[in-house]
Parts: sequence; structure tokens; C-alpha cells
Amino acid sequence: MDLGRRILLLVLGLGLASTQKTLQEVPLQRDLDAQKVEGRWLTLQLAATNPGLVSPDDPLRLFLHSIWTTGQGDLEFVFFWMGVGVCHGLNVTVHPTGLQGQYQGAFDSSGSVLVRFVGTDYRSMILYIRVEQDTETNGLWALLARSMSEDPKWLGRYLQYVRQFHLEEAPAFNGDGQCPPPEA
Repeated sequence: MDLGRRILLLVLGLGLASTQKTLQEVPLQRDLDAQKVEGRWLTLQLAATNPGLVSPDDPLRLFLHSIWTTGQGDLEFVFFWMGVGVCHGLNVTVHPTGLQGQYQGAFDSSGSVLVRFVGTDYRSMILYIRVEQDTETNGLWALLARSMSEDPKWLGRYLQYVRQFHLEEAPAFNGDGQCPPPEA
């Protein structure tokens, strides 16, 4: 194997090791009652490991609408993509991983998602979502609530994670969960 390939493998290996270390550092609420997180959620704050992932200049806006449980213990996240002339609903189903409060799923043919419930009192919630697609891994952190008023305790915890994990804050969006009818 030539030197260039060895260096590439070493760099990729170090990148994967640091990703795994970061995942181990992400807190997990182990006493999560999944049925209590069902329903509508509003995104109050959003941050990402990759600033380009959620750019304020991007005309497409992704937002979480709601979370639902299934009879098999899975969770279904209902997202919407909205932008200029674009509106698309997206349901992502995630399955328990064996660690209470952590779920994993797939989307498209080459993507996977891991969700960790960092903490919740069922009125406010901090989520960590790791998305892997092709060769890229990105982490999203969200402060969610049942209403638009921020609880100072939860905002403080969230901002502490933003600093701890060196995250880039991003604009947060919400919608009513419906695509507007096509123009006639």
C-alpha cells in the first residue's frame, strides 16, 4: 500500500475515533418515557457541528414538527423541508438501540441517523441527532419546547453544550406542519 493511502486511512481512522469519543461524551437521559415525548414540538435553538449544514443563507428550511411512538417501541419524527417553491414532509422512523433514550434509523439508501435524548422534563427537551450520509457525519443539537417560551434552566443547559462541543449556532425554524396548496 502506498504512503498516500496509508495517510488517508490514518486520517479517516482518527476522524472516526474522534466521532465515537464525542458520541460517548454526549449525555443520555436513561429514564426516558418515550410516550411522554409524543406530540408537537417547537425548535427554540439549533446548533451544528458543521456550520454549512444549516446556513442562514440556504433557502431550504428543515424543521421538526412532531414525534410519535409506534406499537413496536419505535419513534417517528415528522420533519418538513420548506423553501422557495418547495415543501416536502419527511417521516424518519428510529428504533431503540438497547440504550434507553437512544434510537437509530436509516433514510434514503445511504444515510443513517442516531438520536439521543440528552434531557427532558417533557415540556422542554434537548436532542442530539447524528446524521451520517455517504462519507460525511454531522451532529445537530436542538432545544425544543411545547411552547415558544424558553425555560431559562433548559436554555442554560443547552448553551453549555454549545460551548462544550464547540458548536455553530444556526437559525431555528418552525411551521404548522402543512405544505401550502399548489398555486393555481
